Amino acid sequence: MRKYIINSLSLLSILAIVISCQNQETIDLQNYMSNGKDIYIARCQNCHGKNGEGLGELAPPLTDSIFLKTNKSRLACMIRNGANESLLISGKTYKEKMPAFPELADIDVAQVMVFITNSFGNNQGFVPYKEVSVQLQSCR
Repeated sequence: MRKYIINSLSLLSILAIVISCQNQETIDLQNYMSNGKDIYIARCQNCHGKNGEGLGELAPPLTDSIFLKTNKSRLACMIRNGANESLLISGKTYKEKMPAFPELADIDVAQVMVFITNSFGNNQGFVPYKEVSVQLQSCR
């Protein structure tokens, strides 16, 4: 019986350690979300709103998961270079130009992109900096 109790406690201890440890992607996601939120507040919130609701006819909402998901490969370029084309989001056309943020480093673009795609009702997971950096190299 004593051996059973010791083995059970050992197993529970190991299980507690494993559960309490987060994998690196989870840690990175949390860091990107925190830093991305700061960038969003400083650069994006004025037009897209505190809760991603947009600004009337001027700036589209960021609450449309479908648009963000289908355009995920373009988001990094849109953040860095702005957007000059009309955007159809939730059945509404937005024609105003989005300003460019060329001063943002690749990591900044990645972090704000992860924040946007995982906030405001969106849940698209982690996108690593290296992947965003590759997307930025192919911007037109």
